[in-house]
Amino acid sequence: MSKGKHEVAMLGGGCFWCTEAAFDELRGVEKVEPGYAGGSVPNPTYKQVCSGSTGHAEVVQVSFDPDAITYRDLLDVFFTVHDPTTLNRQGADVGTQYRSVVFYHDEEQKHAAEEAIEVLEASKVWNDPIVTEVSPAPTFFPAEEYHRDYYRRNPGQGYCQVVITPKLAKLRKAHFERLKDNDAGDRPTGEGQVRPYQTEPRNPIDQGGIAE
Repeated sequence: MSKGKHEVAMLGGGCFWCTEAAFDELRGVEKVEPGYAGGSVPNPTYKQVCSGSTGHAEVVQVSFDPDAITYRDLLDVFFTVHDPTTLNRQGADVGTQYRSVVFYHDEEQKHAAEEAIEVLEASKVWNDPIVTEVSPAPTFFPAEEYHRDYYRRNPGQGYCQVVITPKLAKLRKAHFERLKDNDAGDRPTGEGQVRPYQTEPRNPIDQGGIAE
């Protein structure tokens, strides 16, 4: 979806703390907002979504400048920082709210998503079939304020250290040229060993002392 020179993408790849932190690193991304989409309940709360009863996915709404980064670039990053082959699950986070999903705003975005998936499947990057849902964008409901900029504000929290930091290390290594701060130092090499699966689930009730 285009807003003047800017466009908007809506993507779900598990915990939105992870995807928000990843997309916020990219040059050309103006704003990343965590929220909920794809369910049956208007204005859902975090607790409701975590119960799995509303049908919503945790997503991020990404506003970006297509002259600086394309929608396809965003998809490349999206498929780097989450596992699109696990149905309704990302590591230890299990439930339909953690499903892999691309919510497209127009036919161009739909085609780009389908093409990206076809390329990945043909290249055998993943051993298992990709289960990413590709659906028309529904209403986006912004998440509660305490979820916003979660990684930036809570880098020492257990889930952030165990799950998000390794994802960002993988992003920085694979997409160094797209980072906002890629002129600040040398290209990353082997630092930040990336775990294939997270080992600490996110507690839906108490997040490092934050409860709703």
